[in-house]
Amino acid sequence: MTGVQEYIGVDVGSVRTGLARGTNMARLAEPVRTVDTDIAVEAIAELAKELEAVGVVVGRPRSLAGKDTQQTDWVKNWVEGAKSQIKLPFYAQDEALTSVHAEPETLKSKATLGLDAHAAALILQDFLDTPETDRVRW
Repeated sequence: MTGVQEYIGVDVGSVRTGLARGTNMARLAEPVRTVDTDIAVEAIAELAKELEAVGVVVGRPRSLAGKDTQQTDWVKNWVEGAKSQIKLPFYAQDEALTSVHAEPETLKSKATLGLDAHAAALILQDFLDTPETDRVRW
């Protein structure tokens, strides 16, 4: 593919889900908003349509040792459900410590977008910085 490609970053949690956006050209992710997880799929679908997104990047939780956890399984199941409603490629991006790193950014922005949106931007930024050949599909 050529030209500008827009991606949506997602930090999905059991209660809240952060959304971010970024392009392959600028390679700069920005937080968009935080939504309740029970409406996250609809919010992602709406944002994807608005941005004409080409993919959805979801944070993959793992232990500090890099192993899958119970949360990893929960997110995998969530992604499978989302994929049935959003017909775009879904990518997995390690989300290790993104919430910890997002906290200072949230404080700077007076938490208007929420910690989860900032974490989603960090997940998406890692994805945008990853060579295309190393990107992992769900």
